[in-house]
Amino acid sequence: MATVAQWMAGARVRTLPNSIAPVLVGTGATVEIGGFVWWKAVLALLVALAFQVGVNYANDYSDGIRGTDADRVGPLRLVGSGLVPPAKVRTAAFACFAVACVAGLVLVATSGQWWLLAVGFVCLLGAWFYTGGKNPYGYLGLGEVAVFLFFGPVAVLGTLYVQAGRITWLAVITSVALGCFSAAVLAANNLRDLPGDSEAGKRTMAVRLGDAGTRNFYSMLALVPFVVTFVLAFTVSPWFLLGVLAGLQISPSVRSVYSGATGPSLIPVLKDTALAMLVWAVATTVAFVVA
Repeated sequence: MATVAQWMAGARVRTLPNSIAPVLVGTGATVEIGGFVWWKAVLALLVALAFQVGVNYANDYSDGIRGTDADRVGPLRLVGSGLVPPAKVRTAAFACFAVACVAGLVLVATSGQWWLLAVGFVCLLGAWFYTGGKNPYGYLGLGEVAVFLFFGPVAVLGTLYVQAGRITWLAVITSVALGCFSAAVLAANNLRDLPGDSEAGKRTMAVRLGDAGTRNFYSMLALVPFVVTFVLAFTVSPWFLLGVLAGLQISPSVRSVYSGATGPSLIPVLKDTALAMLVWAVATTVAFVVA
C-alpha cells in the first residue's frame, strides 16, 4: 500500500507552480483595473490546482496501464511502480476533476457567464485525453501546445474574466509569457524522457524534434517571458523589470540544457524552470499592483 508521501510524489507537487502562477498574474491584472474579488481568486486557484493534480494522476494511470512508465528516470509513478492499483489512481484523478468542476461551477454561476461551462468542459477533455483514450494527443507531439493554452491564456484570462468580466491586453501578453514557461517545463520533462518515450512509441514534441531541436525549443520558450518583461517595462511601467529576477533562477537550467545534460541531470531543470515561472509571476503581479 502506498504511503501518503508516495501519493504526494504521484501528485507531482513540484509541477504546481504551473497552476499557481497564472492565477497570480490573472488576479494581478484584476487589481490593475479595479476588479479584484478575493473569494473568486481563491476559487480560481482551487480550480487550477485540482485540475493540475488530477492531470498528474490521470497521466500516471494512463501511462502506467500502457507500460510507458515501466522504465522511468523521473519521479515515482504510482501505477508504473506497482505501488497502487490503476483503478485507485484513476479514482483519485476523477475526484480531483470533480473538485475542479464544482469550484468552476460556482464561479460560472456567480459570474452569470454560462458560456464558460464550455471552456471548463474543454479543459476537462484536455486533462483526460492528454495521455488517456485510444489516441492521446500527448503521444502525438501536441503536449506543449495544450500546456501553453491551458496554463497560459486560458488560466490567466479565465481568472481575470470571472472576477472583472473583461479582458485586457496586458493580461493577454502576460498569459503568453506564462504559457511559454509552462511549455518549457514540459519540454524539459520530455527531453529527459526522450529515449524511453521513443522506444515506447510515444511521439512527444521532443521525439519529433530530436535532442538538439528540443534543447533549442526549450531555450526559446524560456526566453519569451523576458522579452515580455522588457516590452512591458518600456511601454507600461519600469516595475515590470522585477520579472528579470526570474532569470537568476532559470539561467542555470538553460546552461544545463545547452551543455547536453541528460536523464537525471535534467530533473533540476524541471524544478528550477517551474520556480522561475513562480518568481516571474509574483514579480509581475507586484508590478500590476504597484503600477
